[in-house]
Formats: sequence, structure tokens, C-alpha cells
Amino acid sequence: MGQTLREIFKLFSRKNLDSGETVAPVILWPGPRCNPGRKSGSLPVRQAGRSNGRPGRGVGPLVLGLAGMVFLSTGFFSCKPAEKKIKIALAMPLTGDIASLGQGLKRAVTLAIEEANKNHLTPQPLELVVFDDRSDPREAVSVANRIASDRHVVAVIGHFNSGCSIPASRVYAQAGLAMLTPASSNPELTLQQLSPQWVYPKSIFRANTTDNVQGAFGADFVSSTLKLNRVAIIHDKSAYGQGVAEEFKKQFELNKGVVTAFEGLQVQDRDFRSLLTRVKATQPQALYFGGMFSEGGILVRQLRDIGFKGPFVTCEANYDPAFLKVAGEAAEGAYVTFLGSPPELLPTAQEFIVRYRERYPTDELKSYDAYGYETGNIIIDAIKTVGTDRAKIIEHLRGIKFTGVLGTTSFDEKGDTLNKAITLFQVKKGAFVHL
Repeated sequence: MGQTLREIFKLFSRKNLDSGETVAPVILWPGPRCNPGRKSGSLPVRQAGRSNGRPGRGVGPLVLGLAGMVFLSTGFFSCKPAEKKIKIALAMPLTGDIASLGQGLKRAVTLAIEEANKNHLTPQPLELVVFDDRSDPREAVSVANRIASDRHVVAVIGHFNSGCSIPASRVYAQAGLAMLTPASSNPELTLQQLSPQWVYPKSIFRANTTDNVQGAFGADFVSSTLKLNRVAIIHDKSAYGQGVAEEFKKQFELNKGVVTAFEGLQVQDRDFRSLLTRVKATQPQALYFGGMFSEGGILVRQLRDIGFKGPFVTCEANYDPAFLKVAGEAAEGAYVTFLGSPPELLPTAQEFIVRYRERYPTDELKSYDAYGYETGNIIIDAIKTVGTDRAKIIEHLRGIKFTGVLGTTSFDEKGDTLNKAITLFQVKKGAFVHL
């Protein structure tokens, strides 16, 4: 008898009122699984012992109930094995300036897992374990180490920012753990796996299009459609923002355009007028911004404040209602590219939109949520097909051809999706309008 049981036994023992002998407690014994012959749901009562050989009189129902509750709540006598669950990790910015995007992805992946569990798609129920990387590369690596060390985690969905995904991906690869990002777009994330120095499994995958595709699309739009040949470029110095800005610059110069300025801003600053005045002095015809809506909205507002009237062109991280809210009327006319197609424009995503709104009636569908739902279902499909072995999941993903809300997803030798569509929007009357 262990120490805990002895203490409980002593607590509920009492003196027999007639004989003065010690009377042991009565224990409620969990029965259905221990005694299969019993009627389901019955709780057999078993006497742990009576020192005087007679039923103890006066053992009150309160004591019996309390004893039973203690034993059952602690699981002390439970012979029912704990239900095994398959863990899928989600690593996103759940706090901070872009938490709304991370929270949306969390909701979408949760929906995919709930549906899989409801339909018993996997050998054991799935459990989503969620981590907040706070958009901080150091925190992302810390999170990655915690995820990789949990042997019950079979795959990771994340991260959001390329600056987090790139360092974290090396931790996952070293652990032989598949990582599938629904949003990181810097080409280096998957390209690093083709390096001769890459000694880990090629376990990194991406469901969204990359910055080189998006940046080139934006540059071609400015050159060919707007017919402008002088552009100033501002980025947020992040792997994502600077990456897409550099891809824009590369293609724009290939188109014989002139980049009058290429400047970085400080994230979380809120006054960019000095920077914008300096950039305006280079006489650009348009301004391209690579970065998040948290800075993009302020930038375009202050750009108009200093009197610049040329087009403002930016990337998909500004395709968010928050950009419109922060920029206000200054957002009018802005051009925004989007990786792939938002779910509203995809016939294959309409059922997802309905189920999402039923599950989360008070939450707004965010721009990446369809990617979250898709990445969740791709991982679920891998588990359903090959089980929970990490290496087998990686091998399955490399050859997968998955049809879902985004259309058909399969990966090239780097791990990038072959679905490379880009959509263009313009802000008109306070809303994003598909061009």
C-alpha cells in the first residue's frame, strides 16, 4: 500500500460505535473494464476489509461517497488505459502585432482536426498542441526544440514568419520531423535543403507561393500594366519583407526600370515621415512596400500626408482588414498582391467557408485561414495513409498529390507547392476588389 493510500485509508477509517474497533472504509471500485461481465455503467462496491469480521454499522453514505470520489478522481484504481493521441504541433504568432493572423490559422487547423476526429480518419484521435512564437526568431527556435523533443509529435504546421520558419526548420529537420508552413514565403526556407551542406532529411514543405513569384508579379504589374519605370522600395528588414522587396527589385530592374531608393524601416516604429520624405526626394513614380500590414497601413497613410500621389503597391501580408483600418482613406487605390487565391474566389473552398463560419460565428475569416485548413488536412492525410512514423510522413509528403480547398497540392524537389497562382487586388471604397 503506498503512502497516499495509507493516508486516505486512515482519513476515512473510524471507530466502531459498538465495539470500539477500527473499521476500514468502504471503497467504490471502478468496475466496467475490470469486470467485463458486469452491466455497463455499474459501479460494484467492494469491501476493502473489516477488522471485526462483521459489516460495519453506521458507515455513512457521505464517507462512502467521499472515498469513492477521491479514489475515482485520482484514478487510483482505474484500470482503464489512458487514450493515446497523435499530436500535431502548431507554431504561430498568437500574441503581438500580427496575432490575429496566427489566431485565424489556429482556428482553421483546429477545425480540420475536429473534423478528422469526428470522422475517425486516423488510428487514434488527433491532438493539436499549440505554441506561440511571438514572431520572434529566438522564441521560434525555443518552441521548435520543445516540439522536436516530444516524441508524440508527428508533424508541425508553421511557422508564419519566414524569419521564424528558417531557423526553426533546421531544428525540425535535425529531429526528422516534417514541417509544413501555410504562410512563410522566403525562398530560402526550402532552398536550403538543396545545399550540399544540408545533412538532414528534406523535411520542410510549403503550401503557399514564394516571394520570388510574388515579387516578380508585382514588378511586372508596375512595368507592364501601370507603365512606370521609377520606383522606390521600402521593406521592414525581415526575412519576409526584405525578401519580397528584393525579388521585386530584381525583376523590376530586369524590366529596365530604375529603383530610386531601397530602404528599410524599423518595425514597431510609428512615424515614418522622415524616411518617406527622403525617399520622395528621389522622385519615384510609385512606392513598393515589403512587410506586414502593421507597418504598411501607417506607411501609406503618412505617404499621402507628405503629398506623394503615385501608386502604392504592396504584398499579401497587407491583404487584411487591419490594413484598411490602419490606413483609412489613404488605402484607397493601393494595389495588393496575394499568394494563391483567397478562399472567397475558390469554388473548392466554399464548403470550408460555410463550416468555418458555423464553427466560429463571431470570428472573421482571415486571409491565411484556408491555408491553415489545407495544411492541417494534408498532415492528416499523411497520418491516415502511413501512420505516425516521422520518416514515413516525410516520405509521403514528398510524393503527395492532395486535392483540397486550394486545389491540388504537390511539392517540387525543394518542398514548394507547384500551385503558384498570384492574385491582384486594389482597394476601392474601403474594400479589396479583385482585378
